[in-house]
Amino acid sequence: MSEQGLRKGTPAIESVGPIAFGPDDVLFVADNVTANIFAIDIADDGDANSVDAFDLDDVDTQLASLLGCNVDDVVIRDLAVHPRTHNVYLSVMRGRGNAGIPLIVKIDHRSGAASTVALDQVPFSQVAITNAPSADDERTDTQFADAPEGEEVEIRGHTLRFARPPVRTATVTDMAYVDGMLVVAGMSNEEFSSTLRRIPFPFTGDVADNNLEIFHVSHGKWETAAPIRTFVPYDSGQSILASYTCTPLVHFSLADMTSGTQAQGRTVAELGAMNQPLDMVAFDQGGDEFLLIAHSTHPLMKVACRDIDTQEALTEPREPRGVPRDEIHVPGVKKLANFNGDYVLALQRDESGTRHLRSLKTASL
Repeated sequence: MSEQGLRKGTPAIESVGPIAFGPDDVLFVADNVTANIFAIDIADDGDANSVDAFDLDDVDTQLASLLGCNVDDVVIRDLAVHPRTHNVYLSVMRGRGNAGIPLIVKIDHRSGAASTVALDQVPFSQVAITNAPSADDERTDTQFADAPEGEEVEIRGHTLRFARPPVRTATVTDMAYVDGMLVVAGMSNEEFSSTLRRIPFPFTGDVADNNLEIFHVSHGKWETAAPIRTFVPYDSGQSILASYTCTPLVHFSLADMTSGTQAQGRTVAELGAMNQPLDMVAFDQGGDEFLLIAHSTHPLMKVACRDIDTQEALTEPREPRGVPRDEIHVPGVKKLANFNGDYVLALQRDESGTRHLRSLKTASL
């Protein structure tokens, strides 16, 4: 992997958050505790011929058995599918708080067997996020929390669960690799803290970044503080579609961004207040491209990209709500990843609180 700038060693990872696949067997792992992103060769030698679909019941119990801990100590941070082998990867913290141990778990999509990925003496490289919020920054990042984390709050007749971790934990909130560039959303230590970074790979230490400004429809104002929660590359990597808490959907043109400036997004939809987007994927259905967006309190939503392309920027509070959307009645979806061209993989929590991996057929969405 020397052509990717990787060298064998043991990456000093203290936490795991968002993960994303790059070229070959490179898995990018965000560590918000150290404010670094690691590129790791996970050496997946699985069969490139995918099965049609993959489902796995009670993921938490299987992971707890593998990791030797209680189910409540299994904290799944992100989900990714290897684009060649279609094996499933999870970023997992074993335990909570300062006692948590960072792990990457691989689940074989043919057998359902889980194993931990070696993180010692592996080919890797890393890049530091130099303008990350400091470890002693007193600001907090208010997030909609999944049980059993956070505290319950009553707002306008709705019971919501919030967590308020330090802003350092939102240094990287999501990332995606596009044609030699790692696109990274999150927060910075600057006054206008919502930030989008573009990092060339192999890592050279160069980071281009922009502070972001959006019109937040449900809040009725322009905002620069709240970070992107989830995004997908769009228009062959020339732009992204991003979503924020309470829930604007925003288009950003990467081609028009000049590093060090403030970039203004085009808000194309307001998907509902008192809600946080959890994940999104783009998929093809009948030759047309769609977004599938998972939420903390609202249903799974499907949006046609052709409607996004023609939508004028929303710059007035509350109305209009922007592009049309369809609600998909698959409750409890927390994470999404493209499994193959025919299925999207979902991490889904049922009414009992148990999480499962479920394949959603794209033709039926």
